[in-house]
Amino acid sequence: MSVPNLNAVSSYLLALQDSICQTLEHEDDGGAFREDRWSRPEGGGGRSRVLENGAVFEKAGVNFSHVAGQTLPPSATASRPELAGKPFHAMGVSLVIHPRNPYVPTSHANVRFFVAGEGEQAHWWFGGGFDLTPYYGFEEDCVHWHRVARDACFPHGADLYPRFKKWCDDYFFLKHRNEPRGIGGLFFDDFNALGANGSFAFLRSVGDAYLKAYVPIVQRRKTLPFGERERDFQLYRRGRYVEFNLVWDRGTHFGLQSGGRTESILMSLPPLVSWRYDYQPQPGTPEARLYDVFLKPTDWANFHA
Repeated sequence: MSVPNLNAVSSYLLALQDSICQTLEHEDDGGAFREDRWSRPEGGGGRSRVLENGAVFEKAGVNFSHVAGQTLPPSATASRPELAGKPFHAMGVSLVIHPRNPYVPTSHANVRFFVAGEGEQAHWWFGGGFDLTPYYGFEEDCVHWHRVARDACFPHGADLYPRFKKWCDDYFFLKHRNEPRGIGGLFFDDFNALGANGSFAFLRSVGDAYLKAYVPIVQRRKTLPFGERERDFQLYRRGRYVEFNLVWDRGTHFGLQSGGRTESILMSLPPLVSWRYDYQPQPGTPEARLYDVFLKPTDWANFHA
């Protein structure tokens, strides 16, 4: 099986990072990303971009990285021993957006490419997706998010959206709390089923769909009034985001174990967060509705109120 062109994938990912940052700056009404370029002795590097204390986005991080090396970390070879000892390239764009207004959901997206070995014996795949973490749910937003995800998948195979929607529900799940992180979206990994060109086309379709899915939600919710109650609940629920990323996320583990730049890897963490002991929302409140309605696997793409 032929291997996708590294330069073509890298060029797409860099352009995607540019597009996302420019669009988010526009939505923030004046906020600007600052950029750090970094490299590592083992090979590769990246450019990290962070917007902090914006009018709309309290913290937004959009990273590009391309790391290379001669030996994979244990997190990558534990379930794939055939990759041990092979040189590798791993590149991708990863982003997490933490809005200021509690009515605007946090969003995450990632598109990535991995190759180990060389020539006809190389092992390669694409991975990624995007998922949404609301604090106060709106059916309209959930339906829009999932229909954009479905439409991004459909031209590449009618079975892809239901498969990768379920995979997302299963992956972004806090096992220690028996609770999903949010309303899901798409998640896929180890994907090369469409060959080099077709699989890369699918990755681009997913990457290009992120702004189509997220920006209309931001525009609908960013000016809604909120108070201390909503803000307190947002900070509490952000704790779940921190727990997932540090305890369960494979990308975080891979980045840290492969010698990636720690500041870039942990840019996904929110600037402010709180934990409360044994918190339970009052029945019948908007906070309880998040748990009762939205933190349950739902076929949002076919949902009708």
